[in-house]
Amino acid sequence: MQNKPKIRMCIVCRGQNDKKELMRIVKNKDGEIFVDKTGKANGRGAYICKDKECFAKLCKGKHLNRAFKCNVPQEVYDKIGEEIE
Repeated sequence: MQNKPKIRMCIVCRGQNDKKELMRIVKNKDGEIFVDKTGKANGRGAYICKDKECFAKLCKGKHLNRAFKCNVPQEVYDKIGEEIE
C-alpha cells in the first residue's frame, strides 16, 4: 500500500501542495508562534509556500493574524522571512 502525499493549502495563495513543500508555522497551547521545521510540533498549524512572493503577501495581509485568531508580533514575520531567504 502506497502512502498518499499529505496535501496542505497555503494560507496566502490558497495553492495546494505536498506538506513537505510548504513551511509550517505553529501556535502552541502557550501562545508561542514559531516555524515548525519538523512538521510535527503540537499546536495549530498554518502552511505557506516557501517563496518570497507569498511571504510578501503574508506580511502585507497579516494572514497569520487571521489563521491564529490573534495579533501576531512582527518578530514572527521576521523569523519566517529569515527561513525563506
